[in-house]
Amino acid sequence: MTLPPLFSDWFAGNGWQPHPHQLALLAARGDTLLIAPTGGGKTLAGFLPSLVDLHLNPGKGLHTLYVSPLKALTADVGRNLARPITDMDLAIRVGDRTGDTPTSQRRRQRADPPEILLTTPESLALMLSWPEAAKMFSSLKRVVLDELHALAESKRGDQLMLGLARLKRLAPGVQTTGLSATVEDPAALAWFMGAESVLQADPGPAPDIALLPTLQPPPWAGGGGRYAVPDVLDAVAGAKTTIIFLNTRAQAELFFQALWLANDQALPIGLHHGALAREARQRVEAAMAAGELRAVVATGSLDLGIDWGNVDLVIQVGAPRNIKRLVQRIGRANHRYNAPSRARIVAANRFEVIECVAALEAARAGELDGEPRGPGPLDVLIQQILLTACAAPFDANALYAEVITAGPYRALSRDDFDACLDFAATGGYALRIYERWQRLVLRGGLWQLRDPRAARDLRMNIGTITEAEKLKVRRRGRGGGPLGEIEETFAASLSPGDTFLLGGQVLRYDRIRDLVMEVTPTPGREPKIATFSGLKFATSTELSQRMLRVLADPDRHAELPQNIRDWLALQARFSALPRPGTLLCETFPRAGRWHLVIYGFAGQNAHQTLGLLVTRQMEGLGLDPLGFLATDHALMITSLQPVTDVAPLLTTPGLEQGLEDWIAASSLMKRSFRAVATIAGLIQRNRPGARKTGKQATFSSDIIYDTLRRHDPGHILLRATRDEARRGLIDFDRIADMIARNPQIGPRALPRVSPLAAPLLLELGRVRLAGEGQLRLAEKMARDLMEEAGLNRVRGDD
Repeated sequence: MTLPPLFSDWFAGNGWQPHPHQLALLAARGDTLLIAPTGGGKTLAGFLPSLVDLHLNPGKGLHTLYVSPLKALTADVGRNLARPITDMDLAIRVGDRTGDTPTSQRRRQRADPPEILLTTPESLALMLSWPEAAKMFSSLKRVVLDELHALAESKRGDQLMLGLARLKRLAPGVQTTGLSATVEDPAALAWFMGAESVLQADPGPAPDIALLPTLQPPPWAGGGGRYAVPDVLDAVAGAKTTIIFLNTRAQAELFFQALWLANDQALPIGLHHGALAREARQRVEAAMAAGELRAVVATGSLDLGIDWGNVDLVIQVGAPRNIKRLVQRIGRANHRYNAPSRARIVAANRFEVIECVAALEAARAGELDGEPRGPGPLDVLIQQILLTACAAPFDANALYAEVITAGPYRALSRDDFDACLDFAATGGYALRIYERWQRLVLRGGLWQLRDPRAARDLRMNIGTITEAEKLKVRRRGRGGGPLGEIEETFAASLSPGDTFLLGGQVLRYDRIRDLVMEVTPTPGREPKIATFSGLKFATSTELSQRMLRVLADPDRHAELPQNIRDWLALQARFSALPRPGTLLCETFPRAGRWHLVIYGFAGQNAHQTLGLLVTRQMEGLGLDPLGFLATDHALMITSLQPVTDVAPLLTTPGLEQGLEDWIAASSLMKRSFRAVATIAGLIQRNRPGARKTGKQATFSSDIIYDTLRRHDPGHILLRATRDEARRGLIDFDRIADMIARNPQIGPRALPRVSPLAAPLLLELGRVRLAGEGQLRLAEKMARDLMEEAGLNRVRGDD
């Protein structure tokens, strides 16, 4: 295809020239992955072949299917498509099919679909389960997959690739285009979607990115970045429109509140994150599109390609943890191909300054990070098998041949496929006696639903996103009062007797009954685990290694602020700086306790797991461990006895065995099993007329898990659960990689706390505070500790 005169005139009438990659994609044949910078016209490039083909060859029926990870992005694309269609008076209907689409509109689409349909992976899976799916998609010519890199990082991407394999069977010859701006390995992403070629656009001008200058230096410990609120407000006042990104919803809420309290200029500022009601998010999106807000505080809900052309500044508060996430967020500013994006970063504490400098360096160099993609998960495949049966009876050989055309499932063995099919049909060996899990039956050589009415329940439970549950925390005993809530992912890592902080109190975990954690306050004790915030984004391996290279090279310290340079120089004189190839481990006494600090740079989740495993070994050696603190960069363990030789505690075989013992004693596997069982359809959270409560789902899944462990330990869901727990919750592979990357142990026996470890001690003692008096006491404790570590001489602290 070439660009028809109507389209050439439209570009010229708007003062534009088609970008080379837009014309190249118009002429491309076969499946293609397009990588173009934010603002480079990726979306128009993806739709241009469809608009041209529908102009030259008008016809009824669904022509193009667009899939994005966000409903908000789908709505934004619909608005942007309306312009060329209206301007050129094209006879093309565009519709959307998401969870927000009214029922009446969905019903019309099934009988008379628009030429272009915008949807999400979950809604596509639902449409493919309809009996009329074969008829609806038979006319399909093109599929556009937007922000493909974001989808590929989760089970939603695996689900989408299985759906794409089905579409290619229903509409032979359909052409697929993947769109992405931030890809660390284009060949791997192309392989994932089955693309035959990769088209890379000119990257455009280099971004204008730097640390945001602040009147106060970052604090030694803590997070949130609220010390920089006046500086952020000044930056907002000097820009047209600003997006202020934070890493979690809680941080976004707190920072938004702090901005409003300090907002003397009454700048209009909004808040946007996934936990807000749809109406609230839509009001903010509409206000931003209309230019009515000067800033919006947001989380990952605005990471992807919503096009607000008046945004000219992005501020990232807190270390980005991931280079790709930073680049993605930077691209939201000056959403134009020929204008450099402008972004500033605010480090939440002084350790984060080093991470931010490393991330900025990587972003300027165009180097991205990413975890390797594993094989397609089996629970997602089981869901696909059941949804296939909802649409029509199927032949097992044909379905297997279809599934292995999907990138994540190319290496799927027939034995594993048959095990998934057997589970979908009967529940497997230990559950086949129960009629409720006998869902498929073989008739005339084809598998079909045993009871057609089951299709409704299966469709109501489509999806791969499992919501995080919270547990209420109460004092144990009659009349025990409520103390708050904790994330279930954190509770799953605890064993009875462990202590943790909540609301400024040290609590001992006793037991869980009916989704309530019963605890006993233990005043005067230090918590074994000093944080209760659950699992967060961990700093990527690539970014951690960049940090190590910055730390290890004194010549690179010139890139850091003066107070950070002084801090690191003092650390180098007193102990040593972390460096690649050697695992720095410090031991020192303080206040009658011994402290071991391991600078692993493996991420908070991995360090938390390492802390649990190492303290178990220390208990066996009689070293009396009291607790630990895990951050993204280091692990600090407190004990009554000194660790004189850390190397035996860090052998991979010993840690592997400890992992097995810990998993057996914790509720981690049960938690993972519930997520896997929900995706695989064993546990149905949604039922007609009611939603199953978390308590009911937990009770059901725990009984099934115990039954399978006793009677069918090789069950396909137990295999999937183990893979899920190891990969997604405990990051044990990162621990093994950390040990492999650092064959040398660098022990340092110190007489007192080191400059690098002092902020960790502040984190260890950090509790929620109320009142100015207690706040001043905390500030005095920080000053005293910095004096002890010799950090009173570091500039910028007075």
